[in-house]
Amino acid sequence: MAMFPIMEYKERIKKVKEKMALEGLEVLFITNPSNINYLSGYDAWSFYVHQMLVVQLEEDQPIWIGRKQDANAAKATTWLDHGNIYFYSDDYVHSILKHPMDEIARVLAGKGLDKKTIGVEKENYYFTAKAYEQLQKGLPDVLFKDATLLVNYVRLIKSPLEIAFMKKAGRIAEIAMKRAIEEINEGVRENDVVASIYQAQVQGTVEFGGDYPAIVPLLPSGEKTSSPHITWSDQRYKKGDTVIMELAGCYKRYHAPLARTLVIGEPDQKVKLLAEVVLEGIEETLTFIQPGVTCEEVEEVWRTSIAKYGFMKDSRIGYSMGLSYPPDWGEHTASLRYGDKTILKPNMTFHLIPGIWYDDYGVEISESFIVTEDGMDTLSKFPRHLYVK
Repeated sequence: MAMFPIMEYKERIKKVKEKMALEGLEVLFITNPSNINYLSGYDAWSFYVHQMLVVQLEEDQPIWIGRKQDANAAKATTWLDHGNIYFYSDDYVHSILKHPMDEIARVLAGKGLDKKTIGVEKENYYFTAKAYEQLQKGLPDVLFKDATLLVNYVRLIKSPLEIAFMKKAGRIAEIAMKRAIEEINEGVRENDVVASIYQAQVQGTVEFGGDYPAIVPLLPSGEKTSSPHITWSDQRYKKGDTVIMELAGCYKRYHAPLARTLVIGEPDQKVKLLAEVVLEGIEETLTFIQPGVTCEEVEEVWRTSIAKYGFMKDSRIGYSMGLSYPPDWGEHTASLRYGDKTILKPNMTFHLIPGIWYDDYGVEISESFIVTEDGMDTLSKFPRHLYVK
């Protein structure tokens, strides 16, 4: 039931092993659920408990280790032989007496991995300080090295099948954004709009359904548009409100984020001006993108464009993204910002989000794009302008 052909997973494993060898790693412990999925196909809402994928240089298949009640999900969704699926019992879950990593360490020691050089994903939402501490106690002779982004960087360049998934996500993003714009009106509650967005995201199209995105719909309105990451409330929209809508389509864990800005009634002049500047900057930036340019060169185009009108933005304008689980759809690797010299290559995918926020208002308009052989292509084809209701 894995989402991709086995040969694609094997090719991913091969690339990871090449990087492991360069880093002097004999074994890699993967706890980021996106990376677990990428290499094995494992897909379940079980990342709130400890689980791990173990890649060994000398073994063809990884090992999945997780909670007992999730082992059948590993059998159902991965390409792994059932003999490579291990579990710990439920009395380890949320226990103050013992820790899942104690049992995981025993499994690994039993496989002769207790004296190896092992990479772990230290900077990771899902790998706690306690987990690392217990692994060190259970495997005292292991040399642990930080391998946080090793798999993430392999994920930077997408396969044709991954691109196909992301284009489907882009189509779902279009549908969800259209729904949001239709539903936002004076007197309507914010939460009712979000409920409709969720319905559109999950329903998808007639041909394919949607998945849950890694980030909830972000819909700040009024003065709250000064902050891009405010979600929603049960307040009703008022005439004159500016509303930022940032959401994503998601298909089989692959994302296509999209942001637009809407005004209920006549837009304030400062909002209109800011939207015009942002739109011109996005257009110039997208036109510049092609293989061979660097992330910082892309950001420089944007910075130069908005500077013509006296504007500046001191944060990054985008990041690589794709396969992910909550709480973030970013890959945590390449960023479109000054100092990032990552060279763009075909089939890299980014969320370009050059929003500008001030103390009492903001404008956010974004595009997700694929780097192509001679330029770029947006994942969604949704009209790009300031929307007025």
